[in-house]
Amino acid sequence: MNQVKRPIIGVALMLGAMAVLPGIDVIAKLLGQQGMPILQVVWARLALGALMTLPFALRIAGPKALWPDRPWYHTLRAAFLVAATFFFFLSLKWLPIADALAIFFVQPLIVTVLSAFVLREAVGPRRWIAVAVGFIGTLIIIRPGIAELNPGSWLAFGAGVTLAFYFVMTRAISGRAHAMVTMFQTSLLGGLILSAGIWWVWVWPSPTQWAMLAALAFIGTAGHLLIVRAYDHAEASLLAPLAYTEMITSVALGWLFFSDFPDAYTFLGVAILISCAIYISMRERANGQVSAPKAQAQP
Repeated sequence: MNQVKRPIIGVALMLGAMAVLPGIDVIAKLLGQQGMPILQVVWARLALGALMTLPFALRIAGPKALWPDRPWYHTLRAAFLVAATFFFFLSLKWLPIADALAIFFVQPLIVTVLSAFVLREAVGPRRWIAVAVGFIGTLIIIRPGIAELNPGSWLAFGAGVTLAFYFVMTRAISGRAHAMVTMFQTSLLGGLILSAGIWWVWVWPSPTQWAMLAALAFIGTAGHLLIVRAYDHAEASLLAPLAYTEMITSVALGWLFFSDFPDAYTFLGVAILISCAIYISMRERANGQVSAPKAQAQP
């Protein structure tokens, strides 16, 4: 039996997810400032996240949830997610959270480009124009040659690019498994990939840091669960634009915890990027192309 759609519930769940997910970035930045290796933070995000999503995956798919049907394909997907998360968390060493997230918003534009050349999807001239304008928005935020060269800007851009590859691979297998099962499998594989080398950089966390790592994984799991449930109640065309309300929380938390506040150029670039991304999403919807859900978009 199909679940009854309740759009207002879907909207509320999506807004709730966008309100809590930037907490991941706050904790990652704080742990980085305390000297914890970023690779270790990423490991905790995925390994502990896999433990937290395991009960949901087993409830949905039973023992089949424990391993994907195409291990090498999913391992490559997980590797892209690991890279994206590492780049984004590392960018926070140099950038305020809101600035890093603003540059990371380039990801929907990269997905459009990759969809045309990798998935052979039709991309019309209006969407290509939106991609070009969106990249101008990214340049306004980064301001190469004008602002001081900041490695964090390029790391955040790299996070958006690598996550775009992850999304394209996800789009290619859309519908083969429940989103929660896929999320568990991706976290599991990512945790296993990092476990092979994490001990070379391991710093034993204090009790407070263990609590912070657990909170990071819990926020990520809870936020993604809210998003999965949101898509059960409302259409992607309604929910996709709401994902950008995450920027509001990021600005607020950056100011509260680190006294950071984006400048006017960042806000202008964000406005351009979000406008272009929403337009691309609307065009894809009109053409019957469904983007990968936002459930995995936050590193």
